[in-house]
Amino acid sequence: MAGTLSYAYAIVRYSDPLEHSALAGCRGVADGPVTLVRSADLAAAVSPVPDTDFSQAALTAHLEDLDWLERTARAHHLVVDSLAAHTTVLPLRLATVYLDEERVAQMLREGHQTFAALLDRLAGQAEWGVKVYVSTPAAPEPQATTPAAEAADPGRAYLRQRRHHHQERQDVWHTAEEVVRRIDAGVREVVSEHARHRPQQGRLADTSGENVANDAYLVPHDLAEEFRDRVLRAAEGRPGVRVDITGPWAPYSFSRLGAPEEAPAP
Repeated sequence: MAGTLSYAYAIVRYSDPLEHSALAGCRGVADGPVTLVRSADLAAAVSPVPDTDFSQAALTAHLEDLDWLERTARAHHLVVDSLAAHTTVLPLRLATVYLDEERVAQMLREGHQTFAALLDRLAGQAEWGVKVYVSTPAAPEPQATTPAAEAADPGRAYLRQRRHHHQERQDVWHTAEEVVRRIDAGVREVVSEHARHRPQQGRLADTSGENVANDAYLVPHDLAEEFRDRVLRAAEGRPGVRVDITGPWAPYSFSRLGAPEEAPAP
């Protein structure tokens, strides 16, 4: 007979308004209703999920299914973002699942000191993403040559154009690297922490250009506009380089949670 497990999204400081207002009508992964499991002054946002999809064996199979991962991640982040709009959150990793709510409460009790310290450190701040892209120069059109020149050395013009294209590409990448350094230096005084992630490629790269930097910054709420201005100024007048700023987000890159995890039964 099919049963349910408890899917955990994030850890917060408990409050009545948070439970009865922020999460009112909120649906999570597998369309389950989201509630708070409380332990002392902390709580974890959870929802029921079917063990047929979230047991250890099922999760192992689903991790190969990109469409399933995208749906699950979208629902997960919607819950975390709903909480983050009202309070400081410690996001849990995608597909953090416990056998039942009592195991969730046990996790909160055992990690209370660590979780409380992290919530204090992150209070009043949000994560902002900064991605730097380069626009790869298009290969130059073949230069017009006289029939006599083509006959004399048909490969020289092609090689010259290839070298020119390669140099253009190198110049744009060097410019992008300079922009990244300027951003790092320019925002240093207005950020609390900085995390560097692997540049996105393939299916994760949902925009044009090549991603050369994929960074996250922890920024106090009252310095967010100053942060954005400094990032944009660092990229001004740099042809071929684009900077995308996203946020504010829950501090996914800075929670560094070490919550006790439990593998559901197969």
